[in-house]
Amino acid sequence: MSRGKWIVIAIIVVIIGVVAWRLTHRNSGFSGEENNAPVPVTVVPAVRGNVPVYLTANGTVQALNTVTVLPQVGGKLLKLDFTEGQPVKQGDVIAEIDPRTLQAQYDQAQAKKSQDAAQLATAQANLKRSEQPQYKQYVAEIDRITQANTVRQLSAAVAADEASIRDAQVQLGYTKVLSPIDGLAGIRQVDPGNVVTTTTPIVVITQLHPINVIFTLAGKYLDQVRSAQAQAPLPLVVTDPTTGKITASGGLLKVVDNQIDPNTSSFKLKAEFPNASSELWPGQFVNLRMQVGTVQNALVVPTAAVQRGPSGDYVYLLVKRAHGAPAAGASTDAPRHGHRGGNGANAKGADANAPTVKMQPVAVAGEADDTHEMIGAGLQAGDLVVTEGQFRLKEGSKVTPMKPGEEPKAPTAEQIRKAAQQGGGRGRHG
Repeated sequence: MSRGKWIVIAIIVVIIGVVAWRLTHRNSGFSGEENNAPVPVTVVPAVRGNVPVYLTANGTVQALNTVTVLPQVGGKLLKLDFTEGQPVKQGDVIAEIDPRTLQAQYDQAQAKKSQDAAQLATAQANLKRSEQPQYKQYVAEIDRITQANTVRQLSAAVAADEASIRDAQVQLGYTKVLSPIDGLAGIRQVDPGNVVTTTTPIVVITQLHPINVIFTLAGKYLDQVRSAQAQAPLPLVVTDPTTGKITASGGLLKVVDNQIDPNTSSFKLKAEFPNASSELWPGQFVNLRMQVGTVQNALVVPTAAVQRGPSGDYVYLLVKRAHGAPAAGASTDAPRHGHRGGNGANAKGADANAPTVKMQPVAVAGEADDTHEMIGAGLQAGDLVVTEGQFRLKEGSKVTPMKPGEEPKAPTAEQIRKAAQQGGGRGRHG
């Protein structure tokens, strides 16, 4: 190989080495400054307040009353007087059965009473005449006794006829089938024209206002529930399983079952909801939340602030720094670099008083609600904890605290110009 080619190869190697050294030098400089830049985070204060204590469970909605309407007399069904799926009132006519046979029986009972009443009147007249002084001497004693017994017998017959009339009237009334409760009519189970008997169901009516919910709790909560229920009826709400929003409210605990199921170590409870807008439907599966007490003056932070670590729960606690204190991990020999000391010193000076965070161990006392936790130890009211941006933090990280919903400020033109100058300065120094 000629001497010229060796010279060209040597020049290329030197150029590659210089470029690699400059890139390495610039990356190391950037990484140090980027790691020390404040991290934008959202912080909220720990606050004290009265926190309700809830128990949650799954339950099944059950109608307050469910009635299967059966006719009380047999016959041909003439018509149905309800609309499927519509509400009915107690006493409303549900169906009509052919009344002609029962009407005839009623008329027969009326006629039989008239017949017996006429015979009774004759017997009473005969007895009265036999007891008059002018006729008494001509009537044997045995005849008077017979006449008196005939009057009693016919009086009993008239009373029996009156009972038969009432029975026939009741049976005739049963030809109009009435709703026994206020409720919602279901799907009809028979059609007009069919011959029905006393075992033929016509429709099922369910009472929805109010309505019950049956649910279970673990046996360990029995004493807590009974103690709270002894003070006042416990309030309940139904929540949406996806969003957690309340879908039905106003429920009250009505019954705590009298035994614990030995197979599941749980006990049943029954709550009653007004259900004014028919939010709940019989057979529906719902999520329940029942308040069993209140923790007074509890310390609360958002659930997002609590982190789980190998040593237990902790939060990133905001630590405000004194004015002029050096940043954690910042170099103290910057003035010795003459060329970098200008703009670089200004940048570090701007972050010198930035607050930092510390990993503060805490003891979680329980859930305050779906989005907050109660803290038993480790924090005080007013302490600022990080709720967003924790994934970029470590012990002593500098941060830019923001309120919930606040966005980091966009850099100004001056800041962009200084950053460009710093980048150019670092390049020339390299």
